[in-house]
Amino acid sequence: MDIKNNILETIGNTPLIRLNKIAEDIPGTVLAKTEYFNPGHSVKDRMALKMLEDAEARGDIKPGGTIIECTSGNTGMGLALACIVKGYKLICTLSDKQSKEKIDILRALGAVAHVCPTNVSPDHPESYYSIAERLNKEIENSFWVNQYDNLSNRLTHYESTGPEIWNQTDGKVTHFVVGVGTGGTISGVGKYLKEQNPNVKIWGVDSYGSVFKKFHETGDFDETEIYSYITEGIGEDILPKNVDFDLIDHFEKVTDRDGALVTRELALKEGLFLGYSCGSAFQAIRQMKDELDENSVVVVLFHDHGSRYVGKVYNDDWMRDRGFLNEENHVAKDLFAHRQDLPLLTVNAGEPVHNAVALMRKFDISQLPVMEQGKFVGSIDDASLLDKLSANSETRDEHIRDHMNEPFPVIQATDPINTISKHLSPTCGAALVDLGQGKYQIVTRHDIVSAMS
Repeated sequence: MDIKNNILETIGNTPLIRLNKIAEDIPGTVLAKTEYFNPGHSVKDRMALKMLEDAEARGDIKPGGTIIECTSGNTGMGLALACIVKGYKLICTLSDKQSKEKIDILRALGAVAHVCPTNVSPDHPESYYSIAERLNKEIENSFWVNQYDNLSNRLTHYESTGPEIWNQTDGKVTHFVVGVGTGGTISGVGKYLKEQNPNVKIWGVDSYGSVFKKFHETGDFDETEIYSYITEGIGEDILPKNVDFDLIDHFEKVTDRDGALVTRELALKEGLFLGYSCGSAFQAIRQMKDELDENSVVVVLFHDHGSRYVGKVYNDDWMRDRGFLNEENHVAKDLFAHRQDLPLLTVNAGEPVHNAVALMRKFDISQLPVMEQGKFVGSIDDASLLDKLSANSETRDEHIRDHMNEPFPVIQATDPINTISKHLSPTCGAALVDLGQGKYQIVTRHDIVSAMS
């Protein structure tokens, strides 16, 4: 008879599902590794069990002990199932941005949940990292799992998730895309896939407010990049040991708004009732689709189930409160929908001023970004030029770099219109909209006023 001895034996071997309607405009084949088929409804079941079993093997926890973990909810769920079967107590520390559903489920499964503030540094005594560490020191026969730095996390994906994806695609996978939080999934799967085929591309999905993308590209841990965001389960304000940056080919940032809207779109178009970060993962593919072709076989891992987000991304009131569903609350990319296919007009810092004047006259515009060596280095506008030309007519033959203003601020395509104005000032009447893949458009004060009137 085909019988499982307990719930833990049902972990893994999740299905790979073709995405159809939602992926119609994406070259190649897009397949979803759908991890909510695990018993705890998330990918975290895999590494929760592995980290606990490895701790038992090392003697780090003895029968009847207490497991402690800081979690966004899903790892806590996997640990809760394992603790029930194995007879351990469980204490979870969570940040207060996690959904109520996650906290309620953990408590229903016997876990003690400590809810901690989000907007504190990792080393703050009230952070969910610090409280987990303190409880571990205070409670006898306890084990702090520490999924961020516990390398059993990524090992389980090297041993299970990676081989499953390789076998399910018959070795034809060309790209693996996944949201990055602890880094265990992307590093474990990435290591396995690149061992089979070094040409497989590994793309990590990051949140605005997280440090991953900039650190990966520059090696700089920039604390000014860190700010609060809404998306759960991806992005970090620390560098977990499980993240192997050398295995990752690219990080793509996705806004809270896009992640939420695409999560709902996946439910409506594919019947996949998924968690918040799953929408972010698919949105990253959309933003990167120019890197794909008809031969691409993209596997995107969807972390968890939508039941944990019913009060958030699937709740219209919650979405409207954040400006995500307000039909009148347009976003930056809507401001230039009528000219989105037109190239961005720029001038070079080494050109004479009269070239900029001629370009503004020809296209009936009042300001231009200034570039040098492929970078935005300044801006120029008719008001400031008028003052300078009136004072000295020879200005027209001088270099633009000698008369340019500060560069226009750069905003995101999904920034709401009513927040763009904070980037403008009496001396700066425009902003550049980052469309990804090195493409930009300009929005002016006139564009914003017209849209809001």
